[in-house]
Amino acid sequence: MGKFSKAGGREMPELNTSSLPDLVFATLFFFMMVTSMREVTLKIQFRSPQATELQKLEKKSLVTFIYVGRPTPDLIDKMGNEPRIQLNDQIAEISEVGAYIGQEKASMKEEDQPFMTTSIKGDYETNMGIITDLKQALREAYALKISYSARPKNK
Repeated sequence: MGKFSKAGGREMPELNTSSLPDLVFATLFFFMMVTSMREVTLKIQFRSPQATELQKLEKKSLVTFIYVGRPTPDLIDKMGNEPRIQLNDQIAEISEVGAYIGQEKASMKEEDQPFMTTSIKGDYETNMGIITDLKQALREAYALKISYSARPKNK
C-alpha cells in the first residue's frame, strides 16, 4: 500500500471567477425587468372619457398628473360623495394646486421646465365646474400646457 504524504502534495486550485461579472449583470438585468416602479395609489374613482382624436404624450418624465373624481367607496364616509382632486397620493383643494405645480417644476431640470405638461385625468362624470377651477389654478401657476387623458372611442 502506498503512503499519502502532505509534504509534496497537491495545492487547492484557485476558483475561476471569469464568469462572475456575467452572472452579476444577468441578475441585475432580471431584477430591472421584473421590478415595477411605484405609481400613485388612487384615492378617487376614475373612468376616463372616450375620445376620437388622441395623441400619445412623448416624454412621460415631463408629465405631471392630476386626478379628479369621486372618492373611493372606503373614503366616502370621511370625504363625502363630491368630486375631489388628487395630487400624487394626497387629496387636495384647489388652493394647493399652485404649490404642487411649483414643487413639480422645481424637481425638474431647468431646461425641461418649459416643456412640463399637466395631464388632467378626470372622471367622465365629473362636473366641469371643478375642472374649470382646476384650469384657472393651473393658469395662475403658469402651467399652461394642459392635456386631458382619455381612452379611444369604441366604434
